[in-house]
Amino acid sequence: MMEVESETQELHLRVNGEPEGKFSTVERSHNYSWRLRVSVYITLLLAGETTATLLGRLYYDKGGKSTWLETLVQLVGFPLTLPCYCYIKPEPSNTKTMTKKACSSFLKLSLVYIGLGLLVAGHCLMYSFGLLYLPVSTFSLISASQLAFNAIFSYFLNSQKITPFIINSLVLLTISSTLLVIQHEPESSNSSSSKSNYVIGYICAIGSSAGYSLVLSLTDYTFEKILRKYTFKVILDMATYPYLVATCAVVVGLFGSGGWKTLRMEMDEFELGKGSYILIAIGSTISWQACSIGSVGLILEVSSLFSNVISTLCLPVVPVLAVVFFHDEMSGIKLIAMLLAIWGFVSYGYQHYVDEQKPEEEQEELLQLEEEEVTQDGKSHVQA
Repeated sequence: MMEVESETQELHLRVNGEPEGKFSTVERSHNYSWRLRVSVYITLLLAGETTATLLGRLYYDKGGKSTWLETLVQLVGFPLTLPCYCYIKPEPSNTKTMTKKACSSFLKLSLVYIGLGLLVAGHCLMYSFGLLYLPVSTFSLISASQLAFNAIFSYFLNSQKITPFIINSLVLLTISSTLLVIQHEPESSNSSSSKSNYVIGYICAIGSSAGYSLVLSLTDYTFEKILRKYTFKVILDMATYPYLVATCAVVVGLFGSGGWKTLRMEMDEFELGKGSYILIAIGSTISWQACSIGSVGLILEVSSLFSNVISTLCLPVVPVLAVVFFHDEMSGIKLIAMLLAIWGFVSYGYQHYVDEQKPEEEQEELLQLEEEEVTQDGKSHVQA
């Protein structure tokens, strides 16, 4: 009987393509608590990312120059989630289980958190350089390429299928990002910015998008292959420990580069005053932490690909707000790039819609037939 049950569990993974701890597609459509959680995570991700991006641009426009500080505020908000641990019931533990296997698991998780933390620090640093050298509208459009990178990484790491709609989306997003390179005059919020700075900003924006997508796919892989748990505590752990490592790495960079010496002068010379300088830093920290929790939550509840798709929803919002608040120029090429990127996003979103609308009866019938076969095989083993 144990063999039959284990085979049935493996069958669940094979038919639904999802870990056993997650809700299947059929269960999701009827589970309101799941919908509520996903809605909360989507809100945190969209509100956090949009607000943080605009505050980051405001910091640079009003006299901020420290890319290390801008990187640090993306990471240092992890202590805000620590009080949530007080509301989590501790798992029952048995001292007899503290064996070499437990120690091995601890070491494995430590390596995972350290690796993810260093990747997060790298992509956040490139994000800061990209936002420094590019107008926020251009930066946001280039960041849409993260969807293409995520599809590639998900294909290799998370067994994501590449469909015609996804290929169409990848092509459109690639063209959209490429168009922004051929603008005749690089735009920037600082008149002293040169064409070389624009190229550096473009490369950093692409690198940041690739790094972010890799982190999402690796996080998804960690949930499914290493942690194998689907609880709120797991979300908190993934939003805390890697960011602790990343924060330490950035702090070392801040002090090692001597960038900390100019922060006091930068605060004194900030155009909006010291109070606004501090409020922008605090607001950015809170916004990025909300974005982090939303992103990790969506990976846990759905997938890294879905999390990235939702993140790309900021695409049409940020450029418009940038034109309103920062007076970014919406050139013809930039407008075409935005329309292509939106088209790519819609194509990507439609693929998710198609996946969710698969007939439930087909899945249930297939699962029932396979379970009957497994049961018959189990009976034959018992008779033998």
